[in-house]
Amino acid sequence: MLNRRTYFIREHAGVFKLKDTYDILDPETQQQIGYATEATPSWAVWLRLLIKKQMLPVTIAVREQPESEPVLRIERGWTFLRSKVHIVDAQDQRIGYFKSKLFTLNGGFYVFNTQNEQIAEVKGSWKSWDFKFLAASGQEIGVVTKKWAGLGRELFTTADNYLISINDMGEQQAASSALLLAAGLAIDTVFHERQ
Repeated sequence: MLNRRTYFIREHAGVFKLKDTYDILDPETQQQIGYATEATPSWAVWLRLLIKKQMLPVTIAVREQPESEPVLRIERGWTFLRSKVHIVDAQDQRIGYFKSKLFTLNGGFYVFNTQNEQIAEVKGSWKSWDFKFLAASGQEIGVVTKKWAGLGRELFTTADNYLISINDMGEQQAASSALLLAAGLAIDTVFHERQ
């Protein structure tokens, strides 16, 4: 699943839900290729009723099958001004992290590898829901764009559907795809959460 270049993310719709669940689909065939589910402890989920969700710890597990072991985890601890989000692989090894920008109106964050080298920047707009993955050189290496599922569904639920597209990176594809898939999911699940 992590060697792909495109992913269609479909959030499960719900008017009132405490944990988020996403389907990860092949955009061409609409076949399910994975799942992303919130694996946040129950105490943190219930604490959301009192404290802003953006400040609380969250864990998103990415799996190929609903009951299989995660191939990737997105983990954020307590947050005050800047979020630091760790990405963990199937062997429980950190493969990188994201750090939110301190002051930004349009949103975005930086992507770092395990050697603390910035390898990408995620820039975009919350309003239009278009984001670009930019390499440290400034070259575009991928995009996240909103896909509308129909006006009614978007008006009456908090469901988000979007496409993550990653440029060809040759031998670096699997490692880059894992971090950029996590970055695409983190835009919605970690950095742009609603209460």
